[in-house]
Amino acid sequence: MARYKDSYCRLCRREGTKLYLKGDRCYGEKCAFVRKGYPPGEHGQGRQKVTEYGMQLREKQKARRIYGVFEKQFRRYFREADRRKGVTGETLLQLLESRLDNIVYRMGFARSRSEARQLVRHGHFTVNGRKVDIPSYQTRPGDVVAVRENSKNRPFFKELAEFRSAQGTVEWLEVDWENMAGKIVRLPSREELDVPITEHLIVEFYSR
Repeated sequence: MARYKDSYCRLCRREGTKLYLKGDRCYGEKCAFVRKGYPPGEHGQGRQKVTEYGMQLREKQKARRIYGVFEKQFRRYFREADRRKGVTGETLLQLLESRLDNIVYRMGFARSRSEARQLVRHGHFTVNGRKVDIPSYQTRPGDVVAVRENSKNRPFFKELAEFRSAQGTVEWLEVDWENMAGKIVRLPSREELDVPITEHLIVEFYSR
């Protein structure tokens, strides 16, 4: 499957906001967006006129890049959100947040979503006791996500546990660092999601 292999820092600069795609680096002085807070390219520092369509497009691209989803897959998420009852934009974000790679990141078992995606692909996690290596796997309330027994002794997870155990987690997840496992308590409400996305612009983009 194709995957983005260019500089992640360019994506943050293009969207005009931190997307936190590189984990701890995004919080330090080395963050490219801090040093160069303008779009990349020859005309990045010039004046840019943004149309209504342009605003909708940028918001859609921002959401795709935050969650690491390509266009075809993102469109499927939107169609599913539009089909379900409730507010389409909020349902779309809930579907994206329910991806296994995002859950691993939210629980603190990875420093970024891209790192979480790689760890899932390498088979380091289980869902309800069964190994799952599909990053887009849709989790549900009540599911238990855990680091596999064979992976718990790896230096990466030991260091991560020492660094993250003192950190809080989101209220809709329960994390047991001693056993390196977490449970999805419920779906998050829009107020609990800290992603810098104006979802109604995405709905407008696909409703044209």
